[in-house]
Amino acid sequence: MPRAILCILDSVGIGGAPDAAAYGDAGSNTFGHIAEWAAAGKADKAGLRSGPLNVPNLDALGIGAAIKLSTGTLPPNLSATPKGGRFGVGREVSKGKDTPSGHWEIAGVPVPFEWGYFPQTVPTFPDELIADLIEKAELPGVLGNRHASGTEIIAELGEQSIRSGKPIVYTSIDSVFQIAAHETHFGLEKLYRVCEIAFWMTSPLKIGRVIARPFLGEDAASFKRTGNRRDFAIAPPEPTLLDRNKEAGNQVFAIGKISDIYAAHGVTHKLKGTGLGQLFDKTLEALEMADDKAFIMTNFVDFDSEYGHRRDVPGYAAALEYFDARLPELIAKLRQDDLLILTADHGNDPTWPGTDHTREQIPILLFSPSVSAGEIGIRSTFADIGETIAHWLGLAPGRHGKSFL
Repeated sequence: MPRAILCILDSVGIGGAPDAAAYGDAGSNTFGHIAEWAAAGKADKAGLRSGPLNVPNLDALGIGAAIKLSTGTLPPNLSATPKGGRFGVGREVSKGKDTPSGHWEIAGVPVPFEWGYFPQTVPTFPDELIADLIEKAELPGVLGNRHASGTEIIAELGEQSIRSGKPIVYTSIDSVFQIAAHETHFGLEKLYRVCEIAFWMTSPLKIGRVIARPFLGEDAASFKRTGNRRDFAIAPPEPTLLDRNKEAGNQVFAIGKISDIYAAHGVTHKLKGTGLGQLFDKTLEALEMADDKAFIMTNFVDFDSEYGHRRDVPGYAAALEYFDARLPELIAKLRQDDLLILTADHGNDPTWPGTDHTREQIPILLFSPSVSAGEIGIRSTFADIGETIAHWLGLAPGRHGKSFL
């Protein structure tokens, strides 16, 4: 009986969407620009890697061909002729370039409304919202209150936060309200409680997520965000692929931040992990536990959080090469009737100005021992991915999208 594994390479976009100019992202191309940077022999001061981008397994599945289909240009050291599997391009119909939008649409539910966003002012949050949060969460105050990179604002204000007991609140161009605090000095459970209060306060504003950002360390030089991040997210407006498979009596493995993104809806097994290595290990672990008609979904967040937002091109390149090197482990564990799909949720071009996501098309790389190679074209909605998996698992079609099998 069939099973399906969906790997979201968070932020690994492959070229600006048709409406990218409306978001200031015309010309963005996360994967393509990384490949160009690597081929140009730019300096990697950290010594993580050298030479052209080396991703033979992704390339064999069609990443080069997908980028060429998306942009019309083949990046250096990639092939336009895959050796196996099917490849294509996903185009988002939901507004914005947020994590929930991309994930919900991938799971068959495009976002039918516009998210709320906070203005790029200082302070950025409404006075009443902050005053209510301080009162309801019994805080001595807050720090930050502006648009910022998480790692940068923690380095800047972390020591003051430890001394004062005030959490750091900030946002980005995405629909988020983020709260950072020290995991031990402030307390992890206290941080979660503050975020839960903030979530109920921001939900009417259509803010997609409130994100707890715990960190450790004692000074700016040693601060490090931990794997105990938690997303408090608005629930999808209708049943997703996860709900549909669970309702059919089948297993749904949510790995990484997947459960948070879907507000725990449709999840039967939740596996957490920190870093690409752990997340890959958890995916293999889930595959060992998966029964017939199980659905496994993993978000590989580090591409986005550690390298995209930080505009770390060599780090992003090294991460892609690491993932690629481990792909054979996953493919070797597939049964004859298993389906593997590799895709993304948006872009986050590390060569692009700023620190935010980029509005890009996404790769769709499909592999199964029982499926022939070929092209699936440019899909008009990410929901085609979810409907393909639904078809593979024998579920009834959803209202959005169409299977490409």
